[in-house]
Amino acid sequence: MQLASRLNRIAESQTIRMAKLGRELKAQGIDVIDLSIGEPDFDTPVHIKEAAKKALDEGYTHYPPVPGYPELRKAIAEKLKLENNWEVTPEQIVVSNGAKQAIANIMLSLLDPGDEVIIPTPYWVSYADITKLAEGTPVFVRCGFEQQYKLKPEQLQQAITPRTKAIIYSSPSNPTGALYSKEELAALAEVLRRHPQVFIISDEIYEYINYVGQHQSITQFQDLLPRIIVINGFSKGFAMTGWRLGYSVSPLPIAKACDTIQGQFTSGANAFAQRGALYALQSSREACKEMVQAFRERRDFMVKALQQIPGLRFHVPEGAFYLFPEVKSYFGKTDGKHHIGNADDLAMYLLHKAHVSTVTGTAFGEPDCIRLSYANSLEKLSIAMERIREALQQLH
Repeated sequence: MQLASRLNRIAESQTIRMAKLGRELKAQGIDVIDLSIGEPDFDTPVHIKEAAKKALDEGYTHYPPVPGYPELRKAIAEKLKLENNWEVTPEQIVVSNGAKQAIANIMLSLLDPGDEVIIPTPYWVSYADITKLAEGTPVFVRCGFEQQYKLKPEQLQQAITPRTKAIIYSSPSNPTGALYSKEELAALAEVLRRHPQVFIISDEIYEYINYVGQHQSITQFQDLLPRIIVINGFSKGFAMTGWRLGYSVSPLPIAKACDTIQGQFTSGANAFAQRGALYALQSSREACKEMVQAFRERRDFMVKALQQIPGLRFHVPEGAFYLFPEVKSYFGKTDGKHHIGNADDLAMYLLHKAHVSTVTGTAFGEPDCIRLSYANSLEKLSIAMERIREALQQLH
């Protein structure tokens, strides 16, 4: 069977693959602890679920407007003004089936074949593949351990070419948990001012999971607003992953293009889920704050546990719920049965030897690392870290 050549440009998501392999082992009766998936283990707060149930009873079971209900888009605009000091119109907002679709809408709206998208590495796994599906060319800029995996202005300047159409990055970062400070963003903004053809796509899906202070966004540099695009959603901060609700905020011509594209792919996002999201924005955030506090406690536990394992280097994450240790000191080692040649081998070794699923850093463009999610209970994390420690001890 001859399938489309575009499939040759992309690969299966490694985070989804590792979660799937873990589930397969669980189905065999093996107790696998999942540190691979980027999903809060908390249930959606009760008041948000109740709002969606009420919406069902009120008849929100029909096609919604393609870019989202006007009330939800207005609430998002009010959130941006109140929390981010950014004034937008509801017409600039397109609600999608998850932030992943929001990114795809943007790339399909912006890119022609051969247009370049700068992607600082490490990066979230789907940036590159979505760029390729839109017939763009990913341009990777490796940001190493010594610079806390964050892009420097001189690197950005060097990466920009006449074909550069956009840059995409996340802050807080998946996979590293790093945040860009106001000063770091200002330095990048200074470079971008010299290149008015470059759109700036800021993925802020982890905005609320921040352990160090106020969220900093590139949107604070108002002269760049005509080419800034923000991706956000409800999955992480509100524990609403299965609701599949994300959104983009962009200049009006781009928002209209996203509306057109989404109208041909999926139409509007789930009707009653949107009503739950509306209530999430209009109600107390206390449950979300409690979730973030639990993540902080788990982060602190994981940091202490990793510090007890020789040969690992890592930065303490300032946001999101991941640790991204450098593991290259274990390359070339063996337990007599398994040989560790790279991070891919180590991730598979930990899955089959320790029964802990992680994700290779190769998936994120950083081949010396693995990603550990601490979106799991402290009890499970404690068992997982002891298993990892014992498994790594056996490598010589």
